[in-house]
Amino acid sequence: MGKIVNSPLNEFFTYYISNMEYEISDKLKNVHGSAIREIFDLLKKGNIISFAGGMPATQTLPSKQIEGILQNIISKYGVIESLQYESTFGKALLLEQLKSFLAEYKGVNAELQDMIVLSGGQQGIEFMCKTFVNKGDAVLVENPTYLSTLQIIQTYEAKAVGVSSNNEGLDLTDLEEKIKTHKPKFLYAVPTFGNPTGGTYSIENRKKIAEITAKYGVMVLEDDPYSQIRFEGEAVPSIKCFDKSENVVYLASFSKIIAPAMRIAVAVANPAIIGRFNISKQSTDVCSSSISQIIVAEFLKNNLAEHLKNIIPIYKEKRDQMVNCIEKYFPKSFKYQIPHGGMFVWGYFDDERDLLACFKDIVDLGVAYLPGTHFFPDGGGKNTMRLNFSNATLEQIEKGIKIIGEYFGFVQN
Repeated sequence: MGKIVNSPLNEFFTYYISNMEYEISDKLKNVHGSAIREIFDLLKKGNIISFAGGMPATQTLPSKQIEGILQNIISKYGVIESLQYESTFGKALLLEQLKSFLAEYKGVNAELQDMIVLSGGQQGIEFMCKTFVNKGDAVLVENPTYLSTLQIIQTYEAKAVGVSSNNEGLDLTDLEEKIKTHKPKFLYAVPTFGNPTGGTYSIENRKKIAEITAKYGVMVLEDDPYSQIRFEGEAVPSIKCFDKSENVVYLASFSKIIAPAMRIAVAVANPAIIGRFNISKQSTDVCSSSISQIIVAEFLKNNLAEHLKNIIPIYKEKRDQMVNCIEKYFPKSFKYQIPHGGMFVWGYFDDERDLLACFKDIVDLGVAYLPGTHFFPDGGGKNTMRLNFSNATLEQIEKGIKIIGEYFGFVQN
């Protein structure tokens, strides 16, 4: 019988390893697998309504447009351009399109030397740690934050330190105190429709974050995969737009607005930092997929504007359905934020019930949410949950939210 090693959700998942004893590196031996990936494995085992992931809605994936692009790639660009290795920085044709995209959609002005194409936004988080973080260093994160960032920070044997947040964004007093106390290598933030909270930092909060981090010489990694999925309100300038000291590294990903399987993102920063990212990429995957880069370049040039017009109403309808169903089926003790965009509703029970402990019971009833504790660097937030509305149908949203409400015994008549 092999040795059993428990995952973070150890009451639900087990992994079996052969009888051989493996000496795992210090960097990985204490790093747990992603809770989301483990939940996906669990959900494959049955017909479960999932609010746990962050996948785009299937009907928003632009299959016809991409099929058309694929049919013409070889004839238009040739075998060498399409199938060979590419510059580690990225294809020139994509970088040119990214320059226009960043200026028009993100308000970020970048020259070619300021950009590098990445294999997904998460690679940018990895390279940020690889470039700046040593063992024992601190990295500041919003509390709560994207759980894969916590995993990556742990891999580099660093410590994630949570910064309190409010409806305006980061608590600026807490941010400055944490900088003084921990002397962090960088601050990680998802300021627009953040994961997991769905919240958005105010303009003034972004300005102050840029000022405070510049004052203390702290780098910022601004992760922006969701800002184009806006349902209402005016677009807010990125933190990068207020960067006067070139201490902000900006990430934009196309996983949510085109297709996650493309694995294409871009980092924007001072050329000295981009050069270090380039070295990391050379030793990681050499270059991002040439075919994916061509598809994204063609899509940005010819399809993006119309595509966004089509998908935003789909996501808004799902958001509205989830909010309406929470109001209908959940107890008043459940407090939540209504996001103005993105893919998530974040909430908590003010009676401090343990939503991690409830998770398996809910899954047994055919529904899954993501326990919020996984997003807290200190393991707190036991009474919180993240609900994803992007991938379920309207019917599944109502059915699933009703089941959760009935489990907690608070069905409203």
